[in-house]
Amino acid sequence: MKSAFLPDRSVVKVAGEDARNFLNGLITTDLDRLKPGLGRFGALLTPQGKIIVDFLITEVPAGHGGGFLIDCPKALAEGLATKLKFYKLRAKVTVENLDLGVLAAWDGQLAAQPDLAFADPRNDALGTRILIPEDLKQKLSDLIGAELVDASDYEAHRIALGVPRGGLDFMYSDAFPHETNMDRLAGVDFDKGCYVGQEVVSRMQHRGTARTRSVKVLLDDLSPEAGVSVMAGDKPVGTMGSSAQGKGIALVRIDRVADALDAGQPLTAGGLAVRLAEPDVVRIPLKQPIA
Repeated sequence: MKSAFLPDRSVVKVAGEDARNFLNGLITTDLDRLKPGLGRFGALLTPQGKIIVDFLITEVPAGHGGGFLIDCPKALAEGLATKLKFYKLRAKVTVENLDLGVLAAWDGQLAAQPDLAFADPRNDALGTRILIPEDLKQKLSDLIGAELVDASDYEAHRIALGVPRGGLDFMYSDAFPHETNMDRLAGVDFDKGCYVGQEVVSRMQHRGTARTRSVKVLLDDLSPEAGVSVMAGDKPVGTMGSSAQGKGIALVRIDRVADALDAGQPLTAGGLAVRLAEPDVVRIPLKQPIA
């Protein structure tokens, strides 16, 4: 089993008697389905339905003070806390940044179950998240029976699984949840009540209008730089994201990529060959007629 402390992650706490209802009215995931020991994937959106910040969230046991802990990008933690404080109005909630980080553990079973640990809900293979101060990373790794490795090892694992990372595989405030596969990674609860941006997200879901998607790609030898255009011939069809060990993630117009595949056109990024790991993912299923 491996573990890695993720230096790019931080933790924001939301507590108080109104915390659950307050967050439920803002974010894409349903906190009524959350309890201590579990995690949910979600996001705070703009009113236009674009991702301000995506995160994992877990509930704190009552014995540890209750409330919710949000595992989010470190660079966006202060902005998230500020945004939540802006929305709280008269709600009885407190919002604070904690001196905690994230230890990810994967490829095995934990030898012990620490506090503030939960399975990553996006993909079983991503393993477990443990919210701890950085100075405990070795002690916790020893406790759970994991070899502490560099964060780049976790990044390679994430990329191989095709799980997008904001700031690399898509830009915050510029991407809809469907474009980053949040609908496929248990990040949007379509049956919950209203939240910020919900109307746009629901419309994309019911009309099947998502034409841009994050896809897994395979690379030969060298990796293109993140941000370079993915090309089909001389036409741009997407943008390259993160890559490692011959695998990568790209944000592409799936209809244009499907046309290129049908025409036998190879894909390139920065002059380097790019192949889809799962070519069928760009095929949009035909809507079934309503009887």
